[in-house]
Amino acid sequence: MRKYLFGMAAAAATMIATFAGAEETGAQAAQAVAEATTEETTLTTEVVPVFVSEEVVQELPEEAVQESTDVDFPEADSLYELVAEMPATENLSDEMRCLAGAVYFESRGEPLAGQLAVAQVIVNRSESHQFPSSYCGVVYQRSQFSFVRGGAMPRIKTGSTAWKRAKAIARIAHQGLWDSEAHDALYFHAKYVKPSWARKKIARATIDTHIFYR
Repeated sequence: MRKYLFGMAAAAATMIATFAGAEETGAQAAQAVAEATTEETTLTTEVVPVFVSEEVVQELPEEAVQESTDVDFPEADSLYELVAEMPATENLSDEMRCLAGAVYFESRGEPLAGQLAVAQVIVNRSESHQFPSSYCGVVYQRSQFSFVRGGAMPRIKTGSTAWKRAKAIARIAHQGLWDSEAHDALYFHAKYVKPSWARKKIARATIDTHIFYR
């Protein structure tokens, strides 16, 4: 009988120890889960980027804003005077070289108003969805300008007065420094030819040997 009671006591002690161990293990597990959750929250907050659906505008440094807006363009009473006073530009971007090249080859023998009108057409085309969106794209578009041969521009006499004038005209048109008689024209041709497409267009101006159309 005493042996039986001793066995019962031992079994009870074992069960109590088991429950106590399980309770301790459960507490440790709960604490581990809590710590993992806290760590995950911290990682989520610190690591995962937050995407903003609205436009983010980054303010430029004052010097950069000043440099981009404070451009010293000459003032003139005539286009001739404006061309003469434009600062010399030796290094042109590819886009400005395309624009100036078109002026040079298409209209260097024309009066300044005619040269500006040619440049204005190229600028207008680059801003129209009907044509390529860059000056070079407009100039090199197939079958548009006869001076372009094999997808290339002929050699320019860069030391000539005509080239210097073409560069000035290109910059004036690009910056919108002088109103062109061509206004919103997208097409032009020489008066000695009569293309069939001209009948469907609206004439904007006739300057020397060229007619400009919208």
